[in-house]
Amino acid sequence: MTDCLFCKIVSGDVPAEIVRESAGTVAFRDINPQAPTHVLVIPREHHPTAAELAAADAGLLAEVVREAHQVAVDEGVADGGYRLVLNTGAQAGQTVFHVHAHVLGGRGLNWPPG
Repeated sequence: MTDCLFCKIVSGDVPAEIVRESAGTVAFRDINPQAPTHVLVIPREHHPTAAELAAADAGLLAEVVREAHQVAVDEGVADGGYRLVLNTGAQAGQTVFHVHAHVLGGRGLNWPPG
């Protein structure tokens, strides 16, 4: 999609601090981090929400989750624990409608968030 911020990151038209790439995904640092480690993992293909990605390509959704875990390993937060968040829909806080998994870690993450 030509007007999607994350599609522009995938194409290289918008710069981002890329930390990991796979055949189907790109992972980059969030520009407004909510934890010491805050990385977004996105599919290269445009899918607006996690539910739509799951319906269209469950294998790609699994790749997003695998890559998110590898980001946590690479960032040194996997052993202590990390949060994986997929906001789906505006009421859940999704602001960019290209599915993305937030990998958050590096400090205690209380529940509920906020």
